[in-house]
Amino acid sequence: MRKLILIRHGKSSWNHPVEDLKRPLRKRGMTDVKRVSKSFKSMNIRPDFVFSSPAKRALDTCKIFLEYADISDKNMLVSPVIYDFSGGKTLDFIKLLPDDYKNVMIFGHNHAFTALVNLLGSLQIVNVPTSGLVMIEFEANSWNKIEKGTTTLITFPKQLR
Repeated sequence: MRKLILIRHGKSSWNHPVEDLKRPLRKRGMTDVKRVSKSFKSMNIRPDFVFSSPAKRALDTCKIFLEYADISDKNMLVSPVIYDFSGGKTLDFIKLLPDDYKNVMIFGHNHAFTALVNLLGSLQIVNVPTSGLVMIEFEANSWNKIEKGTTTLITFPKQLR
């Protein structure tokens, strides 16, 4: 059994004249991430490893989430491959994960995450919103063999306001 937890970065700010990789979170983005992480913490699901896009908004979302969900950052890695907007590179990344990781959490971007959730999960979602979390479980015993899984958790900030 494999668990894939996808978390889209929090709401970012367009008020800063910086390149896309350096765009920061807005205050609402930070608040929403804290809400979703606290809700996730109550489920007592622990990732074996956490990966994040190098984009500031995704990495900050990851750090806030881990802090508020009480998840150690010692098994966290930034991967430039996850700075992906179509989903193809992220899917390739997932399929190459070590098989000793059973539960993996990834912080990244749309449209990649909505595409992956619809490709791999059992429920169609029109849009994974900022700070949105979707967990998909797979019966496969290797990441390389994952196909269609079961969407077992959807947590969007709007549900928690």
